[in-house]
Amino acid sequence: MDLLVTTLALSLIIGVRYLLVGVTTHWLLWAGPGRGRQLNHKAPAAKRIRAEIIASLISCPIYALPAALVLEAWKRGGTAIYGDIHAWPLWWLPVSFIVYMLAHDAFYYWVHRGLHHPRVFPWAHAEHHRSRDPSAFASFAFDPAEAVATAWFLPAMALIVPIHWGVALALLTLMTATAVLNHAGREVWPASWLSRAPLSWFITATHHDAHHKRFNGNYGLYFQMWDRWARTQVSTSLPGRRQFDGRL
Repeated sequence: MDLLVTTLALSLIIGVRYLLVGVTTHWLLWAGPGRGRQLNHKAPAAKRIRAEIIASLISCPIYALPAALVLEAWKRGGTAIYGDIHAWPLWWLPVSFIVYMLAHDAFYYWVHRGLHHPRVFPWAHAEHHRSRDPSAFASFAFDPAEAVATAWFLPAMALIVPIHWGVALALLTLMTATAVLNHAGREVWPASWLSRAPLSWFITATHHDAHHKRFNGNYGLYFQMWDRWARTQVSTSLPGRRQFDGRL
């Protein structure tokens, strides 16, 4: 019963947070003349936004369940999450943040690349790529299979890799912010900054928008290093589209 109640509560929290962040970001970037550099060929269509929202709300309980399992385990002392800031050396606070980011990025790159396999894509990742001109609401719009494949990783890490609850909250906030901005259809960073460190190390809206337009590269989550190492980096300067599957 505790697990059920916690899952329902987290589903509501995740869903409300998604809607608030999505509405705010979309309004800020697209209202009136808009802000930032437009990446989409056209403004996100209302019909597509509705589909993104529906898919995202379906994903909410899928992501909530592993988080609820960890939360209930934490209440019983069964995780590596800690609240006493002195339980581990203070230097571990920023280091743990980086460790989680690097691990999550590596996991996501290879899972994401696998989701693009022709036998997997139609039933596990096609919904997300129906947004060729994505909006901020596309940040969470996954097929259930994709949500199941990706929802467990960070909760599983929290069982074995020590992390302060404040650092975990900061990581989740960063994950939400980057996902929303990278799908918003507009680049908030000046173009001249994108080719220079540190922004040239990270995934930005420009980098990820090329993934939505071409489908055949730029699979990273936070960093560009895996795409560079595995030679899946695709140009962000060409405007063409690439159909992956005729059923999309």
